[in-house]
Amino acid sequence: MNKHILEPEVQVFLKEKAAENPQKIALQKSPFPLVSSGELANQLDGHQRSVSKLPTWASTEGIYYPDKINIEQSSSEKTGALKLRLIEANSRLIDLTGGFGVDSYYFSTSCKEVLYCELNEQLAEIVAYNAGILGATNIRFLKADGLGILNEQEDGSLDYIYVDPSRRNKNQRFFLLEECEPDIVGLQDVFFQKAKTVISKVSPLLDISKAISQLKHCKSVTVVSVDGDCKELVFVQERDFSGHVKIQVIALIREQVYELSYPFRQEKEIELSYSEPLNYLYDPDVAVLKAGAFKTIAQQYNIHKLHQHSHLYSSSEWIPDFIGRSFHILDILPFASLKKNNPYPKAHVQSKNFPLKVDEIRKKFKIKDGNEIYLFFTTDKDEKLICIAAKKAIAASE
Repeated sequence: MNKHILEPEVQVFLKEKAAENPQKIALQKSPFPLVSSGELANQLDGHQRSVSKLPTWASTEGIYYPDKINIEQSSSEKTGALKLRLIEANSRLIDLTGGFGVDSYYFSTSCKEVLYCELNEQLAEIVAYNAGILGATNIRFLKADGLGILNEQEDGSLDYIYVDPSRRNKNQRFFLLEECEPDIVGLQDVFFQKAKTVISKVSPLLDISKAISQLKHCKSVTVVSVDGDCKELVFVQERDFSGHVKIQVIALIREQVYELSYPFRQEKEIELSYSEPLNYLYDPDVAVLKAGAFKTIAQQYNIHKLHQHSHLYSSSEWIPDFIGRSFHILDILPFASLKKNNPYPKAHVQSKNFPLKVDEIRKKFKIKDGNEIYLFFTTDKDEKLICIAAKKAIAASE
């Protein structure tokens, strides 16, 4: 951490150049003898990345930004704040994999004490400095391996263990919990000796069912998305818990929070009803799809699925609080009829359980992107290929 970056004249320069391209600054000669152009560029890049992801950090003067990978890998403010739902006030928590400290910061707003652990000494120094600027005074910063710090704690002295494990093989699209570092599967007994509750944040690429089968005393799984992008899965294990696992879907869509909660076992027990497209069409949020709540979403909103594998739903009456996108159906066309006449030469194209991809459909029917019309190419309950023309029913849902 180069503390010369915090000098007033450097901070003024960074503020004046806030909108500049960091790469441009990196290629220019630095006006400050003790701060390189690369360091200036890194601060600008960090600020620009934080404007939408970490607005509190971006709007606070004097924040010091680490390498961009640390910001890329950190939780956003929105997802960090959501985790406060998982803990009780005045508790004691250890964050084994501190990183840029966003989660630790939010936990500190409720906890009595947070132990932040980070092997990267420079990153830990930066996070500790920023915490002071942000007024987080109840975080203990420990520049050491989190597991080593955990082993030093007395048995039962912690309320929560929070861990954000990283994948050993980052080239694989799908991965297993036991391939993560730290190995939260192999360390479960150790964790429960030290704390009552373990909270693990993992990538949405993880298979939820398999993870539930591997994690002892799993109490809940929270699937979080932000504006149509599935961000994280959060598993909560509670020592001696033996009840049914709860699935919590939280979708943040344009500053509004949509939620769906149900027992994990429920999905297999529901018997669905199917129908032809009615007056309204629903496309569930990505968090619903990741949770596998294909039947639960239909039951929750009393809507009908179009086909077992389409994951599109319909109803006669409008559901204004649907967790996803909602559309008013204008037309239902047999796919074969489009070969003779396509009445929608300009539209947004969606392909759901359909043999052709979006690009193939556009090319085949010469459909340009745009307009208020959405064309959903899908398969109906009678295994027929259809095209549903629709307009958005809720402007806030996308």
